[in-house]
Amino acid sequence: MHISIVIPLLNEEESLGELFAWIKSTLEKTAWTYEVIFVDDGSRDSSWRVIQSLAEKNAEVKGIRFRRNHGKSAALNEGFKAAQGDVVITMDADMQDSPEEIPELYKMIAEQGYDLVSGWKKKRHDPISKTIPSKFFNGVTASVTGIKLHDFNCGLKAYKKEVVQAVEIYGEMHRFIPVMVKKAGFEKIGERVVQHSERKFGTTKFGLERFVNGFLDLLSILFVTRFGKRPMHLFGTVGTISFIVGFGITLWLIAEKQYKIYHHIHVRDVVEQPLFYLALLAVVVGVQLFLAGFLAELVSRSAPDRNHYEIAERAD
Repeated sequence: MHISIVIPLLNEEESLGELFAWIKSTLEKTAWTYEVIFVDDGSRDSSWRVIQSLAEKNAEVKGIRFRRNHGKSAALNEGFKAAQGDVVITMDADMQDSPEEIPELYKMIAEQGYDLVSGWKKKRHDPISKTIPSKFFNGVTASVTGIKLHDFNCGLKAYKKEVVQAVEIYGEMHRFIPVMVKKAGFEKIGERVVQHSERKFGTTKFGLERFVNGFLDLLSILFVTRFGKRPMHLFGTVGTISFIVGFGITLWLIAEKQYKIYHHIHVRDVVEQPLFYLALLAVVVGVQLFLAGFLAELVSRSAPDRNHYEIAERAD
């Protein structure tokens, strides 16, 4: 099969039929075989009944339904597991992503050799309360991760099948799939300007809190990708520096006191100086960080995937 289209959704009953008809009319103009996988993330409306009806009438449609809402990351992860196509394309169910972009995205993967192609909604039809925080978030993420994309959170993306098999998405990490893909060793990540339409039905399921959560998730993914298998390198280094600074300040205070006593200069006791308590705090924090790193290292070395590595090819 050429293409698998994974569509996570929550309470999108009004748009599903029209969206599938749009996908079908687009791909029927090509010679590619395809499947459309709707992943119902615990909808409370009649979305699942619509998916069942589409599946009964169209062999290309498959459906997965969660008993409750687990989030977009979980829906994408299950959709990736079910995908059979050589190229996997994800898109949102609200019809703001255009299926007419699918052929070009497919060609960039199948013919140009990209591992991942992310859509860029250069001209967005969203309120300013979403566009400005989104630009700031994307700019920070690109700077911190070194991945030069303009729109990390665009739902319209295309992947090689090997890519979706190599990454596991959890929590709210769908925003950082390009980061996880790069960590897995897939370096050819591209971008394509895509159409973005106004929402036709329903309301958005995301609020401003997603940007706060997004930055927290960014810190998590950076830690996991850089120090997941060597936590002592982070905690141990910071802890050692903190301990040395605190211990050094303490020695300096004691030496200063001895110098002043020797020269008959009035001096306060070391324990009467605020700097001493800051030094003591630095020593305690340093020891705690070092021990945290040591314990994290023991946990990491006991993990079942501690020696799991992505192997691209073998030659005998």
